[in-house]
Amino acid sequence: MPERTVYKYHTQGYTLSSTVGGASGDLLYTCPPNYNGTVRFLHVSNSASSTNSVTIEFYHVEENTYHYIIRNATLAGNALLNLVNGGYFFMHAGDKLIASASNPTDVDIMVSVEEEPAQFTFTGA
Repeated sequence: MPERTVYKYHTQGYTLSSTVGGASGDLLYTCPPNYNGTVRFLHVSNSASSTNSVTIEFYHVEENTYHYIIRNATLAGNALLNLVNGGYFFMHAGDKLIASASNPTDVDIMVSVEEEPAQFTFTGA
């Protein structure tokens, strides 16, 4: 049974401000040094009555590359989207979550990550 006291839990809510992604997008989360992160919850909501386009990216530090989780996904007015429905995905130290939207001030994102001390160093494939 893992020792649960070594885990850290990070939950944060954001209102977006960026209309472009990549390095210029809104930084939602960076996995801290010497930790691995398990993303347990990633929730997007559009508070406007009009449709919005949302992009969320995963930055993989080992490849220095951005990967789309969702790209220009249409989110209807007053709608929400849960991107981690009972599942999860892993991140390593330095990996990031980035977001942007067509009308960013109407988009809120909530992310919740379980952080665990890294026991291994990943050197790429």
